Amino acid sequence: MTSRTQELLREALALPAEERADVAAELLASLEEPTLADETAAEGAWAQEIERRARRVIAGESAGDPWEDVRKRIAHGLARR
Repeated sequence: MTSRTQELLREALALPAEERADVAAELLASLEEPTLADETAAEGAWAQEIERRARRVIAGESAGDPWEDVRKRIAHGLARR
């Protein structure tokens, strides 16, 4: 490790636990950059899921939830963070 890297590590280790966890997560995520194949597979999976959900709605198997209810659930979840 370079002296700059060691200095950064010392500074990071002095952070509160929650901030250290955030830094660690960001560092790990930076090592796991998705490949084009990963992105293509994810897009295909989402397309299949959207189609599956649309077919359920068209068939009357799922009415979904009103936007206002969904918005409230999202706002409530974000407020708890």
